[in-house]
Amino acid sequence: MSITPADKRRELPDEPGVYLFRNERGRVIYVGKAKSIRKRVASHFSNPSTRAGRDLVPMIDQIEALVVQTEAEALLAEQTFIKQYKPRFNIRLRDDKSYPYIAISLDEDFPRVYFTRERHRRDRAYFGPFSNAKRVRSTLDVLGKVFMFRSCEGPEPGRRSGSPCLDYYIKRCEAPCVGYVSREDYRAGIDGVIAFLSGRYREIERALDDSMREAAAEQRFEDAARERNRLRAVRSLLERQRVANEAVGTLDAIAVAVGEGEANAQVFQVRDGVLSDRQSFYLDNEAGGDVAEVAEAFILQYYASAMMIPPLLIVQRELQSTDALAQALGERRGGQVEIRAAERGDKRRILELADRNARLALDQEKLRSERRRQQRVEALDGLQHALSLDTIPLRIECFDISTLMGTNTVASMVVFEGGAPKKSDYRRFKVFTSGNGERASENGERAFSNGGPDDFAAMEEVLGRRMHRWQQQREVSPHDKEYDPSFAALPNVVVIDGGKGQLSAGLRALQGFRERGVTVISLAKRIEEVFIPGRAEPLRLAHDTPELQLLQRVRDEAHRFAITHHRIRRDRAMTASILDGLPGVGPARKRALLQHFGSPDAILAASREELEAVPGLSGKLARELHRELHKSGV
Repeated sequence: MSITPADKRRELPDEPGVYLFRNERGRVIYVGKAKSIRKRVASHFSNPSTRAGRDLVPMIDQIEALVVQTEAEALLAEQTFIKQYKPRFNIRLRDDKSYPYIAISLDEDFPRVYFTRERHRRDRAYFGPFSNAKRVRSTLDVLGKVFMFRSCEGPEPGRRSGSPCLDYYIKRCEAPCVGYVSREDYRAGIDGVIAFLSGRYREIERALDDSMREAAAEQRFEDAARERNRLRAVRSLLERQRVANEAVGTLDAIAVAVGEGEANAQVFQVRDGVLSDRQSFYLDNEAGGDVAEVAEAFILQYYASAMMIPPLLIVQRELQSTDALAQALGERRGGQVEIRAAERGDKRRILELADRNARLALDQEKLRSERRRQQRVEALDGLQHALSLDTIPLRIECFDISTLMGTNTVASMVVFEGGAPKKSDYRRFKVFTSGNGERASENGERAFSNGGPDDFAAMEEVLGRRMHRWQQQREVSPHDKEYDPSFAALPNVVVIDGGKGQLSAGLRALQGFRERGVTVISLAKRIEEVFIPGRAEPLRLAHDTPELQLLQRVRDEAHRFAITHHRIRRDRAMTASILDGLPGVGPARKRALLQHFGSPDAILAASREELEAVPGLSGKLARELHRELHKSGV
């Protein structure tokens, strides 16, 4: 139901559930949960002295309520809505999509163990999230030495030469590619990796010790020495990380520190008395939540993506009401979860260590943020003086063209505000016209009168479209769906990637911007020359100046954004030209071919025998496919 907050708050239900605040544009700005929705919503409006009361309440235009059975259900529903809408005033993990994981490809006969930032494959095991990518890679290195899993990519082990790679000879892999290890023995090593990542360290020690003794009893002394070395490596790692007596068992100690608009959470993962990992996460806390609110929100979000929930969580005293939280986590774990404060002993010492690290991390982040802010101010101030601008260039837009022999030509527009990227305002363009005025074909290929692509015409077209979109947005209300804040904004400086020619094309297209005080310049890559309208000689800034480094960052980001889009379109066009229309190859078989070979180029290079080995592709169809691909001379 949708209710206007000014006059209908009393109609909200006096039951447990979740409520959503929306602004006048219909965007969800806050999601909350409560034992009584009516009383909790009323508390937001009755305490205007808090930060949430000052900033959040004036923006509320609508309230929606969802009734549930229990407070634990309300917690889970709240986190679902937060993940879906990403409300501005909720406590949220920063960049939660980019946290690294360790993945194990259990769907393959000889599974791989690898670093990833994605976890969408149902047939793979994931461990994480981790907050430090360097530590993840270090863990993988140790695991590779101990359990000797393969490092080659692809669903099948090995390489085209049919001989073992260097990893086999340096005792980092047992060469399943040439049959030196059976599938069962290789899987036993993968089980060891899973046990290690799950924190079952004593199990691993016993298994390695038993294997060493068995090999020694059978007088397989080389195997016994290898198992001994592996056992020493594991014990050395565990002893270095031991923080408590083994009787402490398995737990997570979680502490948070709260600052102005942000917070830090520390997770100390203790497994069998060993500190298996220490995670540090930063959270957005724009509404100014206290330690208890931040801790509860963090715990729910962290364990929503964590692969393992321990039976015991040690938390700070501020988090007092934990019954609903423990019930919600218990449902996810499939077993009882206890959440409590630490009174004494090793558990209290570990929690205090986590608390000190959280406060230290928050202080360090403040120093880094202030340093970055000061550097951005210096760069903008230096750029203002270098370009003789009347005001500081708060908004900088940069444009770049990406093409390959005139095909699949695209352009990028990146935006920096206050000296930092504003990725929500980035935009991409397809380039439709060539230098002689012809339009591109459907697949992006264009014919040019001079035999090559015309970057000047492409740049003029894109900048002309940018100018046109700005003119259109002037007639659109900010409340309309057609409103685009990126195109509606007027930049202070437009940077064009290129030299005098690209600048001339930009000046023609952006005359309307220039009449309104927008400065248009170009930055040439060769010796980083800045071309300015009306100046015969380019401006050469010293390479160690913040203003040139800012222009370089803007230019490089535009190039990265453009070339990424170009590669996607090129690969899509290449895939279509190779596989579409071939007899017997539909969407499912196309996916099977790409999954098996990895790229269109690999499909082209495949022999008939390799095509016949693709799962789901019959021998007859593979032979016909090979004949069709090579008949056309592709």
